Amino acid sequence: MEFVIISGLSGAGKSKAASFMEDMDFFCVDNLPAPLIPKFAELGMAGSGEYDRVVLVTDIRGGTNFDSLFRALDDLEQMKCPYRILFIEASDETIIKRYKETRRSHPLGEECDSLEQAIRLEREMLAPLRARADHIIDTSNLSTAKLKGELRRLFARGTVEGRMDVRVTSFGFKHGIPMEADLVFDVRFLPNPYYVSDLRPLTGLDQGVRDYVFAGGQADEFMERLWGLVGWLLPRYEEEGKTALVVSIGCTGGHHRSVAIAHTLAERIRTQGWPVSESHRDLGRN
Repeated sequence: MEFVIISGLSGAGKSKAASFMEDMDFFCVDNLPAPLIPKFAELGMAGSGEYDRVVLVTDIRGGTNFDSLFRALDDLEQMKCPYRILFIEASDETIIKRYKETRRSHPLGEECDSLEQAIRLEREMLAPLRARADHIIDTSNLSTAKLKGELRRLFARGTVEGRMDVRVTSFGFKHGIPMEADLVFDVRFLPNPYYVSDLRPLTGLDQGVRDYVFAGGQADEFMERLWGLVGWLLPRYEEEGKTALVVSIGCTGGHHRSVAIAHTLAERIRTQGWPVSESHRDLGRN
């Protein structure tokens, strides 16, 4: 079972971080009383996996004394329930700007004469928890996409931990462009095996069709240019927080050229360490 405790300054982005964690299959609970944390862990460890990844958001609303939280964390360690503390913070200027934009009141606003004083007091109160944090993220200069990407890097679970999932698919233009496609490439300029009687009943997954498509060097040159672009784009999409990318390769019917190129591209992406899946939408269509 995995526990992540999210805490930090009000206005720094805890709620947004929790929503992104939900997208990564964490069960999120906001402001659960600290004494109940071990009980929740027992429920998860005894269950069928429904609560095997849990995010608990705790902040200044839970009170000024974190002793009960620290005791709960000690209990988790005795239960051999792994946990990590994620502390979200931002500069005073950034938090003040965000509060002005949302027109919300600070949780300590009634105790302080100004927003600046409330932020300083909250920093002091949260200092013991920050000191125990496993990860500290400063969102002052982070876009929403970059925050999402950083959380994926730290906490995502998949074939390759934290990496963006890439799906390469082939299709036929006569059946329409896939609606989910992020990038679309047209390979109808390549020689068409459809007009070779022995190759027509085969697909781009057959060696004979691939040999025909790649004969003459055009397909090889196209693959180098295609990989130059796709290989450059993948890390940049990931940096912007994209969790999945669909690359679609199209020919006329979606049986030969697009299949051969999509298969070759998927293999190239896989050798570079990206989690990739491959599908061929129109192989079963006439």
